[in-house]
Amino acid sequence: MFTDTLVELARQDKDIIAVTTDARGSVTLGDFAEQLPQQFVECGIAEQDAVGISAGLAHSGKKVFCCGPACFYVARSLEQVKVDLAYSENPVTILGVSGGVAYGALGATHHSLHDIAALRTFPGMTVCLPSDWRVTRKLVKFLVDFDKPCYVRVGRAAVPDVYADDDFDFQLGKAITVTEGNDLAIIATGETVYHAWQAALQLKEKGIAARVLDLSWIKPFDEDAVKKAAKETGRIITVEEHSRFGGLGAMVCECLSESPVPVRIIGIPDENVIHGTNAEIFHHYGMDAEGITRAALDFLHV
Repeated sequence: MFTDTLVELARQDKDIIAVTTDARGSVTLGDFAEQLPQQFVECGIAEQDAVGISAGLAHSGKKVFCCGPACFYVARSLEQVKVDLAYSENPVTILGVSGGVAYGALGATHHSLHDIAALRTFPGMTVCLPSDWRVTRKLVKFLVDFDKPCYVRVGRAAVPDVYADDDFDFQLGKAITVTEGNDLAIIATGETVYHAWQAALQLKEKGIAARVLDLSWIKPFDEDAVKKAAKETGRIITVEEHSRFGGLGAMVCECLSESPVPVRIIGIPDENVIHGTNAEIFHHYGMDAEGITRAALDFLHV
């Protein structure tokens, strides 16, 4: 959906440029390259160069989307993202595909489980993990004229719908309330939002009303929504396809440090991730609906 929307917008705006690193297939930029070759830059397997080229294009007034595997853009070219984009304030969107554990059996070298922790520390950097295709579509339309660098992480395969239609409020730095509830809050980001929502439906059958917050925007971070959820529910579970260190759970704990409530972080522990499919990995680490429900019942001593 990201690149489908990008092609649609780029047909109407010749300043929109797509840059990629031998990843047009995995990023689904084939149609873009075929239909708009003058707005397409192929850098080969050279992420550091791609970020530098993107920065230069943005500095000259182009609207640049630099697209490729997340694991490389937040490791191999991290210095260029830090210096050429964040420090130099060049408004490039990095689209990191196959983020988190999406590469499954390829193992730790291809996982990006540190990106939130690293990129949220860069002054001026915006970070977003959209939860479904409707959020993604709204995000692309917003980013075309956004004047700051942004990192967007998406997965590899299609994800289930979280929202049934476009009737939800999508604003920079604002959480979206997926379900209401005051027994506890489940705060999730990216692909884990769907699993959090499904867990809330399972908990509802047991008489437990869970509030689910979609924190697609990691930075800016919606402290008000988190503090409100903490005050009104008294317990928070965070769910992220990321290391437990420095990610969403850590951000929630930092936010609540002056008025703490119990927080349980569901994410990847300090180990190299098991090999398997995305679904198998989610299940193993309790990041699917079954695992979240089990954690919530234990947290509530039910």
